[in-house]
Amino acid sequence: MEPAIEAVAAETDVAVAKVDVDVNQALAGELGVRGVPTVVLFVDGEQAERLVGAQDRATLERLVGSAR
Repeated sequence: MEPAIEAVAAETDVAVAKVDVDVNQALAGELGVRGVPTVVLFVDGEQAERLVGAQDRATLERLVGSAR
């Protein structure tokens, strides 16, 4: 899934951050991450969407497109 995320990030103006939930357990708890991988989309600082499980590039592109 990481290549798909990197490709979408390179082709858009969205900011992408990767969090290691083993190292950042407090942040994972704050975000309610219960499964890995989890993609959380924020729009204007607010959580707008959440996807749990592996996602393909097309799904990630739709997710980013829906935020515009």
